[in-house]
Amino acid sequence: MSDFQDLKEECCEANRALPARSIVDLTFGNVSVADRDKGVMAIKPSGVDYEGLSPDDIVILRLDAKPDSSHQLDLDAYRVEGSLRPSSDTPTHLRLYQAFSDIKAVVHTHSRNATAYAQAGLPIPCMGTTHADYFYGEVPVTRPISAEEISRHYEWETGNVIVERFEDLDPNQINAVLFHGHAPFVWGESGAKAVETAFALEIIAEMAMKTQLLRPDAAALSRAQLDKHYLRKHGANAYYGQK
Repeated sequence: MSDFQDLKEECCEANRALPARSIVDLTFGNVSVADRDKGVMAIKPSGVDYEGLSPDDIVILRLDAKPDSSHQLDLDAYRVEGSLRPSSDTPTHLRLYQAFSDIKAVVHTHSRNATAYAQAGLPIPCMGTTHADYFYGEVPVTRPISAEEISRHYEWETGNVIVERFEDLDPNQINAVLFHGHAPFVWGESGAKAVETAFALEIIAEMAMKTQLLRPDAAALSRAQLDKHYLRKHGANAYYGQK
C-alpha cells in the first residue's frame, strides 16, 4: 500500500465532491490536499472525469517545486507517486501552499456565479450574513495578469498574482480569491472543508448578484454585523456549533 494512501483517498473524495455540489462543469476544476509533515501534496490528474476518479489516479508531488532560472517547472522532477499528468493548475496550487503556510487544501472551480464576478473583474461584496459566516469581508479579485507573466510561466505567475493580492489581507480570514478573467481559487484546513467553502462561495456569489440586480445601490453589511457573524463562528470566543 502507498505511504500516501490516506492523502490520496482524501484528495479523491474531495474532487468527487465537486460535481456532487454542482460547482463544476465537465472537468473544469480540481482539488489538491497537502501533507505538511511529509512535504507533499496530492492533486487530481489533468482532464480525468470525476465519476471514474480513484485514489490510484491521484498524483503526489513535493511541495518545494519551483521554476528554474529559465522559468521552466519540470513537475516530473518533483513527482513522488502516480503515473498520470497532474492538473494543469498544479503550479498555482504549489505557489499557494508555499505562500500560505496554514492551508492544507486548495480548490479551483469555474462555478458559474463566482466566475462571472471574476470575468467582470469585480470583488464579491459582503451583502449579508451568509457571506459573513464564511469570509471576513468582500472576496477580492486580483489584477489582470500581464502578457509578460503569461509568457514567463502562466500557472506559476497566476499563483504569484494571487499572493500579491493578499499582501494586506489575511488568507485565514478570507480564504478565497477571484482570479481576474479566470475563476475562483479557495483554500482551507482539509479537502472537505475547502470544497464546502467553494460551495459557499458560489452560493454567496449568486446571492450578491441577485441583490445587486434587485437594488444596484444596496449597501454592504455593516461592520458591526460582519464582526458579529464572522467572529461568533471563527473568533477566539466563537460559540456557533458544537464544541
